[in-house]
Amino acid sequence: MTPSQREKLAAFLTRRRKAKGMSIRGVAQAAGVDAATVLSLEQGRIVYPRVEKLRAVSDALGIPAAELYAAIGWLPGKDLPAFRPYLRAKYRELPPEAVTEIEAVFERLAKDYGLHGPQDGEDEHP
Repeated sequence: MTPSQREKLAAFLTRRRKAKGMSIRGVAQAAGVDAATVLSLEQGRIVYPRVEKLRAVSDALGIPAAELYAAIGWLPGKDLPAFRPYLRAKYRELPPEAVTEIEAVFERLAKDYGLHGPQDGEDEHP
């Protein structure tokens, strides 16, 4: 794990823990790891975190693995789904009108910020 990835991981876990109102000991207990492990992760001191411990901590914080890996740069953007299929798969309970509305807002924001990613069904690299 690079120093940059450790910093991202530390900040990400700390933000999530605080947002959930959990203590380091509370996360450790929920994850089944010792508090020193959680503290070390939050301080970016573990160069090669054990996958099972990292997953346990992220599970305790309610962080899906894909979100965790994307946040720290372990999952490249090209490996992530396009927005539309993700939205429709993740929020199946939304009525079609709501999905269409969210897609329109996203398209407007992407245009406003100059984002020109691949469209559904297209590869990122030809």
